[in-house]
Amino acid sequence: MRPTNTRENGRFKLVGGVLCLDFANTRASRDTDNPIEYLHSYADLVAWAERVGLVDDGKHLLEVARQRPAEAEAVLTRARVLREAIYGVFSHVSAGKPVPSADLDTLNLAVTDALSRARVVARPDGFAWGWAAGPDDLDRVLWPVARSAAELLTSDALSRVRECAGDHCGWLFLDTSRNRSRRWCDMRDCGNRAKVRRHYQRRRAARTSTG
Repeated sequence: MRPTNTRENGRFKLVGGVLCLDFANTRASRDTDNPIEYLHSYADLVAWAERVGLVDDGKHLLEVARQRPAEAEAVLTRARVLREAIYGVFSHVSAGKPVPSADLDTLNLAVTDALSRARVVARPDGFAWGWAAGPDDLDRVLWPVARSAAELLTSDALSRVRECAGDHCGWLFLDTSRNRSRRWCDMRDCGNRAKVRRHYQRRRAARTSTG
């Protein structure tokens, strides 16, 4: 099924199960003449980052972006390039095909940049990964995405990456079902429409056989 909207009540719909896959899903219907784009502006990128919990100061980022529009537009361009590389990598992985070297090279450049900003930070209950980011760094929303993709590629969960079987969907997700049989990004969306279509086809076939 072709997704009509990745937002629910103004928020991006999250079905990927992993940060990097949800980021890849900000574009849909790539196999059609009219792909659906959800990152039209830097503001959209910030809205997505707020939705997934990457930032809690979106208003500040938007104010900085208004002051530095050329930089914000450059970050948006890099975000789209990274997103398409992530999709290229994981869609090929899900299909059991060799990963395009150009997509992996693009991802590695983003990972190198992200890891150069990664830090171990002390917390009251121990230590955790953090980022050497200033409040005005417009591209800080991309660093966790790149690291997420690298972590998924090198994890045991990689074999569970799937691409939705819905017509003209193309969303990616992590199949956490016990028997690894999940086919749809969302059973309420693509899965339900597939069930309706199969029911209609069975009824039509039954009418034809009895007519």
